[in-house]
Amino acid sequence: MSGDSVSLVGLRARGRHGCLPAERELGQEFVVDVALFFDTAPAAAGDDLAKTVDYGELAVRLAAIVEGEPVNLIETLAQRLAGACLANELVEEVEVKVHKPAAPIPLPFDDVVVTVRRRR
Repeated sequence: MSGDSVSLVGLRARGRHGCLPAERELGQEFVVDVALFFDTAPAAAGDDLAKTVDYGELAVRLAAIVEGEPVNLIETLAQRLAGACLANELVEEVEVKVHKPAAPIPLPFDDVVVTVRRRR
């Protein structure tokens, strides 16, 4: 297992995830952070994009998942995002954080975050 990582932090996309009807109807912004763990040495040695993860392409795929089919739990959303990251054969392990800063909580709070870590 490599100690190298590439992170994408603060990806924002609007989704309709949640258990409440208003969350499904109105939607809200979700923020995603991912850390991809893999050996970056081959890409660095050859200065070759084909030997690393194209984080621009990954961002588009992750945003499409957030904007796509609604789920009740952000744990489920985090699992789907982790699966998309692991679909890249270079990625050995991934940590996904899904932030739901507008969660329906009747008290002041900064954020709700679910973190999952998956490996092949």
